[in-house]
Amino acid sequence: MKVGFIGLGQMGVGMAANLLKAGHEVTVYNRTPAKAEALVAQGARAAATIAQACAGDAVMTMLSNDEAATEVVFGEGGLLASLPAGAVHVSSSTISVALSERLEAAHAGAGQRYASVPVFGRPDAAAAGKLYLVAGGEAATIAAVQPLLDAVGQSTFVVSEQAKVANIVKLSGNFLFASVIESLGEAIALIGKAGVDRRQYLDFLTSTIFDTPIYKTYGGLIVDRDFEPASFAASLGHKDIRLALAAAEELRVPMPLASLLRDRFLTLLAHGGDNLDWAAIGALAARDAGKGGA
Repeated sequence: MKVGFIGLGQMGVGMAANLLKAGHEVTVYNRTPAKAEALVAQGARAAATIAQACAGDAVMTMLSNDEAATEVVFGEGGLLASLPAGAVHVSSSTISVALSERLEAAHAGAGQRYASVPVFGRPDAAAAGKLYLVAGGEAATIAAVQPLLDAVGQSTFVVSEQAKVANIVKLSGNFLFASVIESLGEAIALIGKAGVDRRQYLDFLTSTIFDTPIYKTYGGLIVDRDFEPASFAASLGHKDIRLALAAAEELRVPMPLASLLRDRFLTLLAHGGDNLDWAAIGALAARDAGKGGA
């Protein structure tokens, strides 16, 4: 397929590279053009403008927040003005439910198609083509871009013909990730202050009842205080929890733990942790207990 890719951060660069490996004709755009150079060396075309990335069958976007996505779609020369009729915008960004609804309606009004396909996985999974994808949108639209989804992920879970539902699922998942990080941090702080070896404790947990990647990955980051460079910045984690709470407010779903997590992220950010990995909230409990931390 002929596809544009917009947003070459840590996740986007791996996804675009896998599209190339799968044989798709890829045109890439990023606000910082230098980030496209490695992909151009692999066979991608570099677009000087957003419009130049919109000449194909589809455009995939992987952007950091609502503000960036709004500018790319609705700004002058953006997707809405540039995508051909019938072409598909595949949004893999973690954005608000409200913006996803707005994008779906705007693309439909312009005769274009829209699918919300946020992803689960860290940059190493993106580079390996091992992301898990959650898709929302009309069945025909998702089917049309399935070859692209197969190139960047190992599984696609179609959850609804309403695009926004995929965003709710993504936000709920990131809430669960953050909940695990916080609970791990508190447990590790407790045993650490009691004199138990933290690495030995983690090895016990992850070789028995918590033998899962999430506990191994984030537990290791917390035990090693390995928060730089960030694979997923704390500022983005804070953003995602706020978006989850906004969705919960709209649906009248109390989420008291999400409110706590919002405050934990605020604490980390207030101490200059914006660019640390979001796993750094797991070090706050140790710091609160007088044992140091992020």
